[in-house]
Amino acid sequence: MAKGPGLYSDIGKKTRDLLYKDYQSDHKFSLTTYSTTGAVIASSATKKGELLFADVNTQLKHGNVTFDVKVDTDSKLLGTITVNEAAPGLKTILSTKIPDQRSTKLEVQYLHDYAGINASVGLTANPTINFSGAFGSNVASLGTDVSFDTKTGDFTKYNAGFSFSNADLIAALALNEKFNQLSASYYHLLSPLTNSAVGAEVTHNFSTNENTITVGTQHALDPLTTVKARVNNSGKVHALIQHEWRPKSLFTISGEVDTKAVDKTAKVGLALALKP
Repeated sequence: MAKGPGLYSDIGKKTRDLLYKDYQSDHKFSLTTYSTTGAVIASSATKKGELLFADVNTQLKHGNVTFDVKVDTDSKLLGTITVNEAAPGLKTILSTKIPDQRSTKLEVQYLHDYAGINASVGLTANPTINFSGAFGSNVASLGTDVSFDTKTGDFTKYNAGFSFSNADLIAALALNEKFNQLSASYYHLLSPLTNSAVGAEVTHNFSTNENTITVGTQHALDPLTTVKARVNNSGKVHALIQHEWRPKSLFTISGEVDTKAVDKTAKVGLALALKP
């Protein structure tokens, strides 16, 4: 286990990854290549119905500084400069999107044995200020996540969360959506040898009085093949199988069935990720 509490975004992450990561109903292809100069070029294309979305990301590293440039099919460009370990545990990120002039922001992350802090501010006349932090240890941590719009003087986001972990169990409780949504999640590693695990998430919306319950599981059939499944209280069942047919290259098939509308065609997603 890691020494510190990690970042606020790590609260409940293990359960979210188990329940939602790698599931999709689209067709996705990604290819990563490495040049002799050390540049990493990652291309991806996703087919959503009749629409096709694609992007190309180029990454260069020089010492502890990483440069990323990403261009998508909408002719939008995202540039990022990341400085790792300028001081112990410190990461600084400067990013901008073109042509969005208000998107430029400076972000700072700091990881300590008893704290994980992430803060960002837009480099504009009236910026949005974001702050999130987790405090405690790798066993128990308490955190918050807030955003403040200096132009309107309003808090656009305020969340809070708590996490408890031991060797094979992680439980988390979070208040999201400006404290309008309460979520409790649970992750239990059953067998490290087969990466078998179960997880559940229960969410209550105070304004609508609606509850959402999702449970899921995963199991490694062999060192290269993993199966996952999840179901929620609305009757939707998802399943996937993922195979690493060569190191870091994955082929994933996922499907979704609505048990309350069995006359509808099941959704099937395919993903192929190639890395040399």
